[in-house]
Amino acid sequence: MSKHRRSFATVMVAAMIATATVVASAADSADAEQRLAFDVSEGLNLNSFLREGPVAAHLLLRSGQDPRILVAFPAGNSGVGLWFSRTAQPVVWALQDRPQPISAQDDKGRPMYGIVANVSATGSALAIKQAVLSSVRVLRDYQGLGTAPAEVAVAAQISGQALTWARDRLDGAAGYRLTVEVTHGTLQPALLTAGSDGRIGLRITALSGETPLTPLPRTNLLEPGAQKDATARDALTFLSYREKFLAGSWRFDTYFGRDTLMSVRLLMPVLTPIAVEAGLGAVLTRLSPSGEVAHEEDIGESAVLYHLRAGEPATDTPIYDYKMIDGNFMLAPVAASWLLDDARGRRRAAAFLASPDRRVGEAPRPMGADLVGNLRLVLRSATPFADDPRAEHLVALKPGIDVGQWRDSSEGLGRGRYPYDVNAVFVPAALAAASNLYKSRLLDPYLSDADRSELAKADSIARIWEARAGRLFEVVIPNAVATQKIMSYSARIGVSATQARTAVGRSTVRFHALSLAADASAVPIVNSDEGFALLFGNPSPAELDEAITALMRPFPAGLLTDVGIVVASPVYATADVQARFSKNAYHGTVIWSWQQAVLAAGLERQLARRDLSRALEQRLRSAQSRLWHVIDAGRTLRNSELWSWSFAKGSYHVAPFGASQGDVDESNAAQLWSTVYLAIPEPSAHSN
Repeated sequence: MSKHRRSFATVMVAAMIATATVVASAADSADAEQRLAFDVSEGLNLNSFLREGPVAAHLLLRSGQDPRILVAFPAGNSGVGLWFSRTAQPVVWALQDRPQPISAQDDKGRPMYGIVANVSATGSALAIKQAVLSSVRVLRDYQGLGTAPAEVAVAAQISGQALTWARDRLDGAAGYRLTVEVTHGTLQPALLTAGSDGRIGLRITALSGETPLTPLPRTNLLEPGAQKDATARDALTFLSYREKFLAGSWRFDTYFGRDTLMSVRLLMPVLTPIAVEAGLGAVLTRLSPSGEVAHEEDIGESAVLYHLRAGEPATDTPIYDYKMIDGNFMLAPVAASWLLDDARGRRRAAAFLASPDRRVGEAPRPMGADLVGNLRLVLRSATPFADDPRAEHLVALKPGIDVGQWRDSSEGLGRGRYPYDVNAVFVPAALAAASNLYKSRLLDPYLSDADRSELAKADSIARIWEARAGRLFEVVIPNAVATQKIMSYSARIGVSATQARTAVGRSTVRFHALSLAADASAVPIVNSDEGFALLFGNPSPAELDEAITALMRPFPAGLLTDVGIVVASPVYATADVQARFSKNAYHGTVIWSWQQAVLAAGLERQLARRDLSRALEQRLRSAQSRLWHVIDAGRTLRNSELWSWSFAKGSYHVAPFGASQGDVDESNAAQLWSTVYLAIPEPSAHSN
């Protein structure tokens, strides 16, 4: 292309890069430490994160035979993606330089923010399959289902060596732009062809017109005592904003209630007060009128699409999802941990509770009034079982919905209706927290006489739940049956049964079911949710011993592998359930980093007790040592969402989730609740 005939797209890219230089310089002069840039290579995905000034972006380059380029923005949970047709040979992407922040204006003069990055790919050619510019939720659905709403379709504009996709948001607001300019090789319609060296060079420019979030800078995020894990610090920083914490990137670049609460609880010792209260405030702000915790939010264009499909005017008023039930019972114990148990939180409690929430389109209310609304829900939900402690009075999934707690894939609970963690752990913990908050008098300004009457009962109701709920989930497997199932299941999935069989010995196998079915029968899957009981509950010494024994047996008898604690073992279930809980399933026999962190924190909490026998304390310390050994084995993936495994030559090996064609999805390279090891130091006896 002649220097006298530069394309409009090229001119625009050059102009945007010039603007970017000004933005970067201003940011550097203001506070050089606030620039955040780091890379994570995981399986087939090369991830590059950048946050500087108003720009926050995650560039993902997917290698392999199904290559793609994707840029996700926390602003409005928005993104742009370009998918290529399947290639005969695997493609390998590489970054040629560090992505840079840019600012620009759309054709109406409205600001847009994003990145420019120079990348390369091996291979003779890349055929363009589909570009999608919209909400990350839309991109996520396209990645999983291969379809996108017709309303968001946009055609490419070709100019010289550049392709540009650009459009406004569906409500007319500033939208999205993606430009891919071939810098090495040639561009033909819908085809990028390599140069003579078999390499394709691209300059990617990605922009979003969504309103940027307000970053929580490093100086306002972590206390000095946080662990010195640079990767975890970077990931947490990228996901932390004054408005909310993001659940993970790229796939969940927005608020998730459960993820926020669990992360705040585990990170609380090392989070600054500003950060703790940002997380709690985000949850309280999004409560439903009946006190339910919002699981997820539709914002940006995802909200616009929702309103349009409902026959409403095009608006980005957020839509909150309240189908989950576990967050409803997490809020009180996490809030109590801050307001009552943490000295910093106690000093700030009255002011925090009096501060206004940040409701969109509604008059603000005091955070204390929001919290009381949730406590009313806890008591309403818990009273039927307290009055008549039968399984049908436990807290069930909502009618017509097959998910309700953190195992929120359709098979995550083994098709059960009453989750163990919600009923045996979180409801009792919420009731105990409600009682303690009531007794503290902190909530007095927000309580009615009826509230006081109900909250006065919380302690007695909690005792009934603690004594009766967990028993309904007890599973007992005779030794002969357990042995046969271990042998047959191990052969079916191609792993050794020797250690698992030895660990069971001649014992009867006992554990808590993952869930109860609608008819109150147990779903007999050994599961990691017992870790919640260690972190939030007060199991008796006998219950504690039984829980640790069940969890720490070698897989598949228990959950322990060489590369981590799997979150489920269906060894004692039927063959069809076993098939659904595979190492390719999102909540199958896979390792979730944060579940190991919950267990680590729970063990540390239980070891602080004074009623343990010397023998039980030694068993707990042995379990702690084994746990940290396998946590170390997965250290390279610790900050990602989850991983799977392979088995060869008598041992387990890490397999990044999403790298296999059989995996149902892919893992986030940065996951909020996987950064919680910043607050969980490795025991000195093990680290030495």
